[in-house]
Amino acid sequence: MVIEKIYNNNVALAVDQDKEVIVMGKGLGFQKKPGDTVDTSMIERTFTLDDHQQLSEFQSLYAHLPAEEIDVVLAIISHAEKELQQSFDVSLYIALVDHIHYTLERHQQGISLKNPLAWEIRKFYPKEFQLGVDALMFIIEHLGVVLDRDEAASIALHLVNAEKNAGITPQTQTLSRIVSNILEIVRLHFACSIDEDSISYHRFRTHVQYFAQRVVNGLVEGKNDAFLYEQVQKNYPQAFATTQKIRSYIEKQFDFPMSQDEQVYLTIHIQRLGAATLSK
Repeated sequence: MVIEKIYNNNVALAVDQDKEVIVMGKGLGFQKKPGDTVDTSMIERTFTLDDHQQLSEFQSLYAHLPAEEIDVVLAIISHAEKELQQSFDVSLYIALVDHIHYTLERHQQGISLKNPLAWEIRKFYPKEFQLGVDALMFIIEHLGVVLDRDEAASIALHLVNAEKNAGITPQTQTLSRIVSNILEIVRLHFACSIDEDSISYHRFRTHVQYFAQRVVNGLVEGKNDAFLYEQVQKNYPQAFATTQKIRSYIEKQFDFPMSQDEQVYLTIHIQRLGAATLSK
């Protein structure tokens, strides 16, 4: 096996029996140059890239990115493989290094992006989310950069999508979008940060998640109790006004009629959440 190109101390492009392969291993590229023989005892992973587009993407990324960024991605993936007891194919090595590179660029520019799936990833994929948290620590240790905690969910999502039969489904994405948008409407209403550790917030979020599931499945529930509806409208006008914004959003985006009972429950939750938020 002969080295064709060195990407960094741990990654190289080599030719093995007339086929181009990516070889990885700690120090296998150190003080090597094209034409040298690969020390096969140092190889930890080998990828055969039959897909020319994939090979082009890999070469473009690994040839131009800083070696320390590549090293931290390799450390993250190696750690994930050990914890999840599985191996990932080369697509993760391409997607994750690309993602982290542009995340670091945005960080330098002071741009932080929120992941709308963060809560769902943390709940449904706790192992991968913890690996995302571990990845943030690797980035601090190797690069000295502190990224937003939401980034743990984004890294976890790459791991989830790389696992067989573990991807985020379109329905999960829709559920997350509904929940995130409703929460954003409420945040804008209060015009201040909400205590996401409070009991009121967790109860509200749980209610919204169940409501989102009913929207996705087209299940309209409630007996339309006119008396309760009039009472919350009268006693909690601000919370009720927020509920009407949510109702308008749901009806326009999903053609789903929100029952009066649903509006009552939502208004009560928003009122309690507001009381807990404003009392702090």
